[in-house]
This record gives sequence, structure tokens and C-alpha cells, in this order.
Amino acid sequence: MATVAREQVIDLIEDLPSESLQELVRFIEYLRFRREQEAKEKAADVEAPLLAIIHRRLPPEDQRRLSALRASKEERALTPEEHAELLVYVERVEREDAERAQALVELSRLRRVPLAALMAELGLASGG
Repeated sequence: MATVAREQVIDLIEDLPSESLQELVRFIEYLRFRREQEAKEKAADVEAPLLAIIHRRLPPEDQRRLSALRASKEERALTPEEHAELLVYVERVEREDAERAQALVELSRLRRVPLAALMAELGLASGG
């Protein structure tokens, strides 16, 4: 059935005057452009949440506190409260690192690019 329709379309196109052929070519180029844009938009919709996870970091205040706790740990023994707080931060960072790695793998699969190439494109060091 598709072959018959294709042949009919070809016959119709062959009968078009040159001016109409040029309009048809412009219209086909427009359709192709529109499809490409729609595909890019769909890809962006799928990629956006992954990119948000990949670029997510601790808020500055939390990062400062984590750094302070780590520095204190090097200088002295932490209090039980400080130690518990440090563990909460470490668990959070490890969980977010695992989520980030998973998102990177998924995005590299979606884009069909090697993970290392994706990380370079995103400006990420190979260590994470």
C-alpha cells in the first residue's frame, strides 16, 4: 500500500511546474527542520532531569560545614554530635555521587557517546 502511495506522490511531483517544485522543496525542508526541532525538544525534556542530577552539588552553606567538620577531624577528635553530623553529610554526598554516576551513564546511553566523552563535554573531571 505504501508503495502505491509513494508512486502516486512521485507521479504528482513529476507533473508539477518548476515554480511549484521549488515551493515543495522549501516546504519539505521546513518539515524536516520542524521534525529535527521536535526531536531536539524531546531529547532536552528527557535530558534535563539527568543534567540537573549531574550538576547538583551541596548548597554552599552545607559544603562549608562539611569542610569545617573534615578540617576539625584532622586537628582533633570530633564530639559525638559533630561525628554524627559528619556521617550525615558523608552519606548524603555518597548517595548523590551514586545518583550522579547513574545519571551520567544514562545520559551517555541516550546520546550514544562514550562516558568519558560525555564527561569531557560537560567539563567534568574523570574522577567525578
